[in-house]
Amino acid sequence: MDQDLLEVTVPQLQQFYRDHRYTVTDVVEWHIARIRRYNGTYGAIEYVDVQGALATAAREDAEMKSAGTTTRGPLWGVPIVIKENTSVRGLATTDGWKGYVIPGHELMAPKDATIVAKLRAAGAIILGKSNMPDFAGSDTNRSTSYGRTGNAYDVRFSPGGSSGGTVTAVTSNMAVLGNGTDTGNSIRMPAATSAVVGVFPTRGLVSIAGIAPLDWLLDNTGPIARNVTDAAIALTVMAGPDPLDPATLGSAQQAQPGPYTKYLKPDALKGKRFGVPAFILAGAGIPFQGIPAAETPEQAAADRKSAVLPLQPETRAAFMKAVEALRAAGATVVFDDAILPESFAETASRIGTLPYIREGTEKFLAEFGPAQYHSPAEYERVVGSPLPATIIGGDKPGTLSADLRPVVKQRRFEGNPQAEADVLGPKRRALAMYDDTLDRLHLDGYVYPAIQMPPPDETMPQDGVLSTGPHSDTGWVNMLGVPAVVVPGGFYPSGLPFGLEISARRWHDGDLLGWAYAFEQAAHLRKPPALVERGLLPIHPKM
Repeated sequence: MDQDLLEVTVPQLQQFYRDHRYTVTDVVEWHIARIRRYNGTYGAIEYVDVQGALATAAREDAEMKSAGTTTRGPLWGVPIVIKENTSVRGLATTDGWKGYVIPGHELMAPKDATIVAKLRAAGAIILGKSNMPDFAGSDTNRSTSYGRTGNAYDVRFSPGGSSGGTVTAVTSNMAVLGNGTDTGNSIRMPAATSAVVGVFPTRGLVSIAGIAPLDWLLDNTGPIARNVTDAAIALTVMAGPDPLDPATLGSAQQAQPGPYTKYLKPDALKGKRFGVPAFILAGAGIPFQGIPAAETPEQAAADRKSAVLPLQPETRAAFMKAVEALRAAGATVVFDDAILPESFAETASRIGTLPYIREGTEKFLAEFGPAQYHSPAEYERVVGSPLPATIIGGDKPGTLSADLRPVVKQRRFEGNPQAEADVLGPKRRALAMYDDTLDRLHLDGYVYPAIQMPPPDETMPQDGVLSTGPHSDTGWVNMLGVPAVVVPGGFYPSGLPFGLEISARRWHDGDLLGWAYAFEQAAHLRKPPALVERGLLPIHPKM
């Protein structure tokens, strides 16, 4: 089984089932045993639902034996993990925060998030919930509800956040695939640290209903898998309109139609042209959650300066090797100072969502909160302490240049004229610059490093402080809502992975996955980690 199931793909696994080589219970038990063996070292999975997973596996095995049962969902019998901010009926939605697991006051999900319902309907087996930092608000993966997640390629190093639990589980073969969420880089950056594929769909292609928000105007969700084929199968399952998420309404008319596997062709890169954003190479800063219109030009300039993120030399070198692999696969890669220059970063920086975050938390708790509380006010009344400003805002400055930023008061978004100045107007201008550059230079998409540095060693201080990274310069993707994908792009001399990111026009998710697949098939740059059973920071999984 080790030989068959290590690095198994969804199509391979389903062929094993058709050949009656293994039962679903066999496969689920193998993955549970692997979690028990390695999760104490790597801390990828906060809660393992052994009983639920085995019950679902037994039901599917019974279906396989029953006469006349031939129709199976595209993820039938596939063991997956769900990120801890995503509602799974009957399980706690910890969101990585100790305040949601206070005994007697747990945020128990009354129903599944939309994507979880879709994954279940497709036959997936939910093994458990993957660890994440509090509220998905960190670029590393330490939570107050559980602890630290280590990088599968070297447990001392960070897997990135906030989907670091999912990427460590998937890359280390504790699950076949899982979901991530992404508010500023949180699917793509950890995927890059761990040699997996991370998909950020066009915002509106996949519903975020039932996912505890960090910033609902920037949040997104998508699949994390070991290869592009599995990611395409999962994205096909997850996509579609949802009345609970207005951004998805009308998506079927705008998006390239599924299944997304039909775009996966080995020659998909031939004749394609990609531009390298100049501002990323220069490290120009775009503050997380942007800069509200109320800030003066001087305050905005200070915020941008504090967000500057130089591209490290070793990452630049790894990126140039990946560019050569792209060119060898038939693509043209263009470097030009006019491709998304610093003026683009300045425009995108003015998409300021911070004044509107409370609304997202209110809507989530109203629909997916536990019986005890369905609003921030009810939480405070029941528990005796408020929800943190990170997810409800407050009369406090933003997180960057706090001594210079004005007080950010919370407002409603819909029907608010100020939303045009804060978010909608700057977004239109930045998206126009993004699209106009593609048109003017006859580009199909953009390509760039997914993060600006290698994963840091978390056993020692970085720049004199406890590591909060690694960090990326890709939050603008969330601000525009364009699709992006990260694919394994090679390895640093240290043996840690480098990830290549590609972005495309809105609703061209199929083309994007096709390019990723062609790169994957031409370069073959993923290799699985060699795991250890003892680490520096032991964690005791909840089994």
